[in-house]
Amino acid sequence: MSKIYLVGFMGVGKSTAGRKLARYLNYDFIDLDDVFEKKYKISIRRFFEKYGEELFRKLEYQQLNETLDRENIVISTGGGTVVCQDAMELMNRHGITVYLKMPFDDMVRRLKNVKKKRPLIHGKQHADIEKVILERMNERQPYYEKAKISVDVTGLDIEELAKKIKGLIDEND
Repeated sequence: MSKIYLVGFMGVGKSTAGRKLARYLNYDFIDLDDVFEKKYKISIRRFFEKYGEELFRKLEYQQLNETLDRENIVISTGGGTVVCQDAMELMNRHGITVYLKMPFDDMVRRLKNVKKKRPLIHGKQHADIEKVILERMNERQPYYEKAKISVDVTGLDIEELAKKIKGLIDEND
């Protein structure tokens, strides 16, 4: 259990839960989105606007590969990381994948109220946000389902979530 990859749709709490879980385990933590923005000195939203999603996914996959030689680390992936080439298989081979699940209505509510608008929903109205989330979830769900562990995050605070993830990882170790 030296490498834990958190996967799931945008806004489900991968970064927040990842930080907490890393502290709980005394592991390092990295958020692939934060690493991307620091490395390329541009927000992901702006990168999408300027260069497109296809190039972003290619660079995101390269970043994922850079995590493979790390140990004792929790990695929060981007919501779409799982669709990059063989990303899920790669994460499953090199670590433990944990899918953070949330019901559709909860995701919509969280994403339409989030302060930092995500590239895929930036500037969209409520009905369009629902449509984008539904389309992307339908695309990504089969990948998320390949995770070794699945956790419904509904109603869990971050402390409870971190403890639940650790318990499930211990069971699967």
